[in-house]
Amino acid sequence: MASPTSHTLEAHGHYVQFYQSDEPLLNRNVGRFLWDGLLRGDALLVIATPERRESLTSHLSRLGTDVPSIEARRQLAFLDARETLNRFRVNGLPDWRRFQAAIADAFDKLQSRAEDGGICAYGEMVGVLWQAGEYDAAILLEDFWNRLLHGSGITLFCGYPIDIFGKEFPSERLQAVRCAHTHVISAGSDEHLYAAVHQAMDDVLGAEAGEVRVRMSADRPLTDVVPPAAESSILWLWENLPQAAEVILESARQRYIEAQAPTA
Repeated sequence: MASPTSHTLEAHGHYVQFYQSDEPLLNRNVGRFLWDGLLRGDALLVIATPERRESLTSHLSRLGTDVPSIEARRQLAFLDARETLNRFRVNGLPDWRRFQAAIADAFDKLQSRAEDGGICAYGEMVGVLWQAGEYDAAILLEDFWNRLLHGSGITLFCGYPIDIFGKEFPSERLQAVRCAHTHVISAGSDEHLYAAVHQAMDDVLGAEAGEVRVRMSADRPLTDVVPPAAESSILWLWENLPQAAEVILESARQRYIEAQAPTA
């Protein structure tokens, strides 16, 4: 499965972006995702922190959306991520029946203008759980979302504050997160992120980098959810060159930061 860009998101998918290495890109991608939903006539549900709500409101306004107007006509609803989580947690874990009730209540208050009654939702409750170290709860919540999304006509975009350059990225628990989604959105500007990783490989590996690229190209991911090219390269490095991966990826991080810095 190809990894879509922010401008090619299909309706009725379950998307994820790991954004700690480039949070402004997440805001742009989610803003565009919501805007595209509005153009289709979808209703929008945003379950986010107050800071994210402010950023997404700003992005939608710049794209031409009268946010107070679409809120007033019930085509857009904002919910606080932490408050919503507290509505359906029992002994620290999400409860399926309470989750169903909380989300159904939010959806029932929305008015879609699309023929199929489509809904675009952005959620970072899973990101809040992950940041708090509640990994099992986050993965369970993803399972609940998938049960709810099946055949529903809802498109969901999830955000996780995870650093793709760090040691956490190749972990088994993060593999479970990736597999819970239909698509992984690149954590960085595609061309800059891929270039940063491969230039760092040249820096650290020297003449061996060419051979590594050949091996990397020959190894195909054994999963239906194929990460974007840069993320695939990062995962390959951790799996196949673990001793060099940390040095390569720290160099890649610095290169990516420099590439994103505004020029004078």
